[in-house]
Amino acid sequence: MTQDTPRPPAGDRMDSEGGLRAPPGLSFWGKAWWWFHFLILVKLARLRFIAILVIIGLVLVKWSTLVAYYERWTRPAPTEHAAAGDFEYFCPMHPAIVRDNPHEKCPICFMPLSKRKLGTPPEPLPAGVVNRVQLSPYRVVLAGVQTWRVAHVPLTKEIVTVGFIEFNERGMKTVSARVKGRLDQLFVNETGQLVHAAAPLASLYSPELIVTAQNLLDARRSSNMQLLEVSRNRLELWGIQKDQIDDILRTGKTPTHLTIRSPMDGHVLKKYVKEGQYVEEGSPLYDVVDLSTVWVQGQVYEDDMSFLPVHAGSHPGSEEKQTLPVQATTRAFPNEIFTGNLTFVYPHVDQETRTVVVRIELPNPEHKLRPGTSATVTIRIPPAKQALLQATLANAWAKEAAIDLLGRALAAPGATAAFAGLAPALTATVEAALLQRGLLLAVPETAVIDTGTQKVVYRETLPGEYEGVQVTLGPRMVGPENVRYYPVLGGLAAGERVVTSGSFLIDAETRLNPAVGSTYFGSSGSSGAKASSAVRPSTPTDPEIKIQVALAQLSEADRRLAQQQLFCPIQTDKKLGSMDVPVKLMIEGQPVFLCCKGCQSDALANPKETLARVEKLKKAHK
Repeated sequence: MTQDTPRPPAGDRMDSEGGLRAPPGLSFWGKAWWWFHFLILVKLARLRFIAILVIIGLVLVKWSTLVAYYERWTRPAPTEHAAAGDFEYFCPMHPAIVRDNPHEKCPICFMPLSKRKLGTPPEPLPAGVVNRVQLSPYRVVLAGVQTWRVAHVPLTKEIVTVGFIEFNERGMKTVSARVKGRLDQLFVNETGQLVHAAAPLASLYSPELIVTAQNLLDARRSSNMQLLEVSRNRLELWGIQKDQIDDILRTGKTPTHLTIRSPMDGHVLKKYVKEGQYVEEGSPLYDVVDLSTVWVQGQVYEDDMSFLPVHAGSHPGSEEKQTLPVQATTRAFPNEIFTGNLTFVYPHVDQETRTVVVRIELPNPEHKLRPGTSATVTIRIPPAKQALLQATLANAWAKEAAIDLLGRALAAPGATAAFAGLAPALTATVEAALLQRGLLLAVPETAVIDTGTQKVVYRETLPGEYEGVQVTLGPRMVGPENVRYYPVLGGLAAGERVVTSGSFLIDAETRLNPAVGSTYFGSSGSSGAKASSAVRPSTPTDPEIKIQVALAQLSEADRRLAQQQLFCPIQTDKKLGSMDVPVKLMIEGQPVFLCCKGCQSDALANPKETLARVEKLKKAHK
């Protein structure tokens, strides 16, 4: 505004500049709307946006606190349990899940709840079971769980050691001069040369030979039979064959040289003399060794000594001597396997190496095994020849037979003693026969979790449900296709399925992850079935597969009866096997199957009504 521009009046200037007042000329409601528009819609628009952002941030930060407050406000009062009555509803598969409403379902397995008396403690784990856990199909696929059916497998104990090839001492002989004289000719004049039995080695000139041959001829002419016999025996002792002596008697010529022959097929290991050398009686001429068989001297540690047989002696014809099959490989022929037998175990232990030396005899027809070289030896000991394993199995069978006999006596007091003792005796007889054939009840090495104080195997009771079982195992052995197994001495039975792949993940997850505590049931603390990769986290277990697996754990006779009944007589909407392995009861001498142990009290409370329901179920599903 310049100096020439006229200034407006004071009132007009105030109205044009504005302020915290409504424009003049407005009615009461007009002024109210003006103030609302000014304060809310114009001036506080940005502040309102910022406030909304602050509120959203606080909700995100304090979300867990808000959820905790909500759960505390909505949680039923403790007095509601007493008001609900004397019963509560729990999940048989997850006893930690307890509800008051019978129409609810288990949040873990989505199964209907069962009724029990209020405050009933959960059933303890049976003896030998360390823990129980249930995993969803998604977790089973994620862990790569595979199972394997426990069965009798042909097993052998393998002891692998390193030894050195040596000469067979039974095949080593020394050729010596039986009479003194001069070596006029050596037919074998090289060390290592191959010789055959009765082949000439050297020609020896001996004056004593001439005198003895002349005495032989003189004795025949004079018919001195005593002198003739003495001369003949002396020539035979010097190594002259009978046919050669007969030639002397027939021709009447006295020989001047003695031909020294090889006593066997073999190689000249050492030559002691030279051509033209004078030798005395008994002087060594050659060392000949037979390499058709060789020895391997291996060293076995003290831990494996109990698996070796005890040998009475080293005599090859000893009846008490045991032999074991052995396989050997050498660095010179790594792809060739040489087979032989373990023939002797030394009676003492080396104090320095704390090992016992074993002797293995290997055939060597092509002379590929050269003394002085090393060999890797694998000793295979079948179960029937393991004294320690036989004694352990005998003790285990005796213990199981005693437990089984006691159980039969308690369950059926009227049974005869002969019938009660028949099953353990047959079981031990069958197991002994299988042992003689090399068959042992075994589990793969991958199924065993060794904690240091105990060995645990996870057994599949139902699809997705596993329990850790403490087992007693024998020494690690080798089965078909060189798979490592452990013989089962106690804790498992034939036909049960154990986890072979993923057992360490199951054990580690249940022990280290507190969030998996809700998957336990009954505690608060592999060739197998392959799952499909299309399983989702929300996918439930197939109920039909679960029922089939549960019924398969019954005996054949009980399984047929359970399939005829099909449903539980107490909870008629539940199929047998849908909750767990059906529980068998004997009511008035008739077998009755229940879906779970929670129905036992109701079934026994009204036995006649229970039997009537069972008959009705059988007729309805014929």
